[in-house]
Amino acid sequence: MMALRFEVLGRFNRARAARLTLPHFTCHTPLFMPVGTQGTIKGLTTPQLEEIGCQIILGNTYHLALRPTSELIDEFGGLHNFMNWPRALLTDSGGFQMVSLLHLADITEEGVTFQSPVDGKPMLLTPEESIQIQNRIGADIIMALDDVVKTTITGPRIEEAMHRTLRWIDRCIAAHKRPNEQNLFGIVQGGLDPVLRDICVQGLVERNLPGYAIGGLAGGEDKDSFWRVVAQCTASLPESKPRYVMGVGYPLDIVVCSALGADMYDCVYPTRTARFGTALVPEGVLKLKHQSMAEDTRPIDSTCECMVCKKYTRAYLHCLVTKDAMGSQLLSYHNLHYMLQLSRNLHSSIIEGTFPEFVCNFLRKMFPKGDVPEWVCNAMEVAGIDISSCSTSTPVNSNKD
Repeated sequence: MMALRFEVLGRFNRARAARLTLPHFTCHTPLFMPVGTQGTIKGLTTPQLEEIGCQIILGNTYHLALRPTSELIDEFGGLHNFMNWPRALLTDSGGFQMVSLLHLADITEEGVTFQSPVDGKPMLLTPEESIQIQNRIGADIIMALDDVVKTTITGPRIEEAMHRTLRWIDRCIAAHKRPNEQNLFGIVQGGLDPVLRDICVQGLVERNLPGYAIGGLAGGEDKDSFWRVVAQCTASLPESKPRYVMGVGYPLDIVVCSALGADMYDCVYPTRTARFGTALVPEGVLKLKHQSMAEDTRPIDSTCECMVCKKYTRAYLHCLVTKDAMGSQLLSYHNLHYMLQLSRNLHSSIIEGTFPEFVCNFLRKMFPKGDVPEWVCNAMEVAGIDISSCSTSTPVNSNKD
């Protein structure tokens, strides 16, 4: 059973723009999902998120289960009601937090055992329990519990994790009690090994899930390996289902992955970098802590339509950043507006048939010297986009990231 509809509205080679109809909201892809760990995007209200065009918020199963607990959220009629968010929600399985946050005790066939951050006692998260918690939270899209391994690790552990992820998906499917209201996505694992990725894609596709995620990336692997895994997975995943690259949030990565046929992204980057005083702009980033901003009367970005760029100067933001909560709020607002506007522009350029031009303009602004990184050039070649015309000068293969 599926509680979603996915209609491709336009395409350019591998890139596609689609309408994704979920129980709580109709979304347009490519789309970026801000991360609201504890049922909140730090510093922003739900009306502000609606105002900037946010379609889906990502909630962390692990954090919500600890506090306020999934039972309490269930009593409130689910996370949508609890946090007063009328649009779509996605929850992760809770598995990643164990790798990123905690001293990992043990991953066995049964599940993930880790130390409780509350009292240090061992806790076991099984595929069944992850799904039960997510059923109570009630998000539109829920993620399967997978065996997560850093991409920088090699050897038999990668293969073991991939096969276990496939075994666990069956346990997740069996435990899922609300398939008519919640969509269970599987996660493709397999590290940087094309053979393992292939086995995992085929195994998940056979299970005919509502959507598929590409997991285990954005963990420090080199960019050339990163885009190749994305290209390989998007090429083998079904045309008629959404494809979600987990943890990807740099604007350049989103443009590249969209050209390669991915649809959904999430990352803490835009809000986290805002708290360090950094704004996202078409040229890359603007560091507002910098002394040169102290008397700058311009907005963050003169081409941006967001409330912050219309009302505040760089000088004012320079006074606030990292010193006052208002600074990180305003920068978070701008940065998320930037990401959501980028998503809308990707969508409309694919629909209007101007996607290659959009990509060229994006790269020209970000790399005015024409030094587009070699990995981007390689990825665009596979995506069928000629970027030789983009650069104002001859492209230099540099390792600018």
